[in-house]
Amino acid sequence: MGLVKGLVMYSVDEWIRYGDELRRPFHILPSLSSSKHIAIVGGGISGLTIAYRIGKKRPDISITLIEKKSTLGGVISTWKEGEWICDVAVNATRPHPAVWRLVEEIGLEEKFTPSSPRAKRRWIYRNGKSHRLSLLTVFKMGLLNLRRSVIQSRKGGVSVAELIPDNQLADAMTLGIVNDVSANVDADFLFPSLTKFGVNPPIKWSKIKRKINRKYPIFIPKKGSVASFEGGLSTLVNQLIQCIHELPNVKILVDTDVSSPAEAAELCGIQEASVIWAAPMDKNRESTDLSVFAIGYKDEDVASVKRGYGTLIPDSNIPISGILHETDVHSTKRSPPGHRLFRIMAPHSRWSGDHAQVKKWAQRLLSDAEPTIFQCIGERKIPTYRPGYLSEISKHEYAFNRVGWSYAGVSITHVITEAERVADLF
Repeated sequence: MGLVKGLVMYSVDEWIRYGDELRRPFHILPSLSSSKHIAIVGGGISGLTIAYRIGKKRPDISITLIEKKSTLGGVISTWKEGEWICDVAVNATRPHPAVWRLVEEIGLEEKFTPSSPRAKRRWIYRNGKSHRLSLLTVFKMGLLNLRRSVIQSRKGGVSVAELIPDNQLADAMTLGIVNDVSANVDADFLFPSLTKFGVNPPIKWSKIKRKINRKYPIFIPKKGSVASFEGGLSTLVNQLIQCIHELPNVKILVDTDVSSPAEAAELCGIQEASVIWAAPMDKNRESTDLSVFAIGYKDEDVASVKRGYGTLIPDSNIPISGILHETDVHSTKRSPPGHRLFRIMAPHSRWSGDHAQVKKWAQRLLSDAEPTIFQCIGERKIPTYRPGYLSEISKHEYAFNRVGWSYAGVSITHVITEAERVADLF
């Protein structure tokens, strides 16, 4: 690692280990690794992974994990009803060796599988019809238009709407990731590799990717695939919690609400520089709300629904922004034999709160037959990431350490890779 013109420059080995997550801000103080006692605020996947990784690597360091709720896991939760299984938030992980390494280390290899090959197909619903997303979609946007907008985006601070010259497609993508329209979403935050945010690798990215592909334990993921856990993402959370309980140097405090890093430092009798804040911080931050529904059918009732990953729905007149084909995506069981399960995302800005309205549209989009099961399985509050967000937080300076799901990234790959980067400093 070096420093050139104020930017951290990473080695080829670091790019191979962490991938394009190196483009994102990394707010960890140099003094953290010399701490004898560390407080981690936030018991979600980020806080849990950091507590486990540092705790396992450095048994001489005391770690206090502080969570304001009575349960751990943060946004990760899995709904189960008989043989029906559905994640409420994230349901899978994109390929990244850091995730695969964690899975192997905590002994979940047998419960971690690649997505079904048929799950690669995705659709967008517009003008009353489903259209499959493919290279043809890119050609329809116009290669010159796309190239021009990508080049323009590299000046920084642009929205996804400015990056992708197809408003409906851009909206569909951002609604599926952060529940907001593309004009409101920072292109650097969602696509830092495309916008060339931050530093660039010292050799061609194609060479880095080939080297990364040789670093996967367990199995090498195929292009365009995802991977998931038997029993849902809660399987990962529960295993992490179990592994942490086996570490005598890690203490967990639940039902403990601290309002600031200074308060966490005082509680643990440490310096603020030894606090890792892995929880949401700004209570007044803009956000959007989303309800998640599970709907299941007999196979014969949805025989006309093609097998695939799911459908994005940018039309704001429809209460549903996306449908994920849960049974199709996962290699492990998500529904009873002879049935298919679908996950429905319904932004609160699109409907009145009447569940019957969502069900009506789900039946219109999937099958007018009566579903075997239809249930609201949870609600989510998702922070807003306005254009320029990633550039703005890159300039932040803290007296503590800042990580986490709602800060510099919103994916499993981000928080697990970030946790590995933190632990590697020790």
